[in-house]
This record gives sequence, structure tokens and C-alpha cells, in this order.
Amino acid sequence: MTQQSLFALDPDAPTRKPQGNRPERLKLLIVVKAAPNPSQAYGETVCVAALRLDLEKNQWVRLYPINFRALEDPNAFQKYDIVTVDAKPALADPRYESWRPIMPTLQKVGHLGGWAKRLPWVADHVEGSMCDLLDAVRSNPPARSLAAIHPRQIDGLDIEPHPGWTPEEQAKIDAYLRQESLFDSGPRTALEAPRFKAWYRYRCHTRSCKGHRQGVLDWEFVAHQRRLGELDDTAAKQELRKRWLEKICATDRDTVFFVGNQAKRQHVFSVLGAFYPRR
Repeated sequence: MTQQSLFALDPDAPTRKPQGNRPERLKLLIVVKAAPNPSQAYGETVCVAALRLDLEKNQWVRLYPINFRALEDPNAFQKYDIVTVDAKPALADPRYESWRPIMPTLQKVGHLGGWAKRLPWVADHVEGSMCDLLDAVRSNPPARSLAAIHPRQIDGLDIEPHPGWTPEEQAKIDAYLRQESLFDSGPRTALEAPRFKAWYRYRCHTRSCKGHRQGVLDWEFVAHQRRLGELDDTAAKQELRKRWLEKICATDRDTVFFVGNQAKRQHVFSVLGAFYPRR
């Protein structure tokens, strides 16, 4: 990974959320679309992570909740789109990066195609120590909850059958299906649980690192599984491993993991996406 620029995010910058509930206009580079979760209000919601482009020093932003199923085509956006959107600080979420988007205001204003165009923006945020991030949230929460980690060594990818939704998650789905809305274009459908769940195992650049095992919550990982429906479990796992380990984490790739934590368990981080330009 290239050396950080002089405009990189300051890891010692104060982590304070704007006060009040007034919306702000944000200009963002979308870098993460996390896998959908059951929601009683929306059926499914996703979390989006982005880099803010309209400040002197770029910052991480988390947009939640977003109901991707209900988005119309003009408002749908992809990873590495540049968008503008009005959003309010998420006052109920202690993590300072969290904002509630006002989705009708979202507009796409550009797209960064190819690693070469994306690298200058992402490289400013890449860091080497997952251990330092964990130490910060344990000793002084809420600390930074989003980061781009450059692993020293990627040890493997564990893939297991998904156990299905928990009773609490299933209750949210059932409640959503029972609701009726004037804006529904047809019968509501339940969010299906993924076929598999997975964890990356890696070591960061902290000299004393004993290794990290973090769940993969990338939207694209779930979408990839759905395209493998005709394969049995063994063959499907092989195809997932080819892409998510052998390609994304290949020795000729300069792999970076986008990681984020949970609001209720801030010491638990997951891999929300990967950035893997060729070396």
C-alpha cells in the first residue's frame, strides 16, 4: 500500500459528534455496503460506510438505516459512487461516525471506476494495527468504530453453514410481513438468511498481535452465495473460497479490510468489505 498522504485522517483527532438534530449536507465516497439485517419497520436494513469528501480532513461516515429494497432506481447507488445526501447525527448511537440519512435527498454525482482512481482516496485512511483500534474502544469508548486495516498476514477464511435467524430476528421479519402499507406495490416478502457465514483470520502489524478472527458482513459475500444455489455445499464453499480468499487475498494483491464495530458491543469488529488493488 502506498504511503499515507499529508492529508490522512489523524488517529488522535477528537471523536465528537455534532450536537443537535439539524441535518447537514454530506458529500461521500461509498466504500462499504454491509449485508442486510431483519427490520420490523423496513423488512431489511443495511449499513453503509463512506468517506466524507467535503471536509478539510476526510472522515468516516456510517449511514443507517437504509432500506435498499425500497430504493427506486434513480436513488440506488453502488460502491465507489460519489453521492450527496442530507443526514442527521444519530443521537441514539454513541459512535461519532453514525448518521441517519434522509434518503429522498440522496443524489449520485460521480463514480470512481478502477483501483487507480480509488486508491488516492482510500490510501489516506489505511492503517496497520487492528490491535490499537481494539485497545482504544476498550479503554476509552466510544473510540473510532470504522477503519481500513492493512493486514500483515492473512491466515485463512473459515466458512460454515448459517444457523438461520435468531428468534429476535425472525420476530422482526414476522412483524414486518403482518404490516400493510399504502405504498406497497405487492405482497411483502421475507428476508432470507444467508446460506453461509464466514470469518477472516489475519494478523495486523502490531508486533505482539496474536491474530484476529472477524466475521465477513459484506453485501457482496451474501449476493455471491445466492448465485451458487445450484451447487452443493462443498462446491459452493470452494467457489466462495476462490474469490474471497484466493483472489481478494492473493499475494499479488495489496489487500485492505474495511472494518466496523457493533453499537451494543463496541469491542466486536467485523470485516465489512475489502479493497484489493494489485501490488
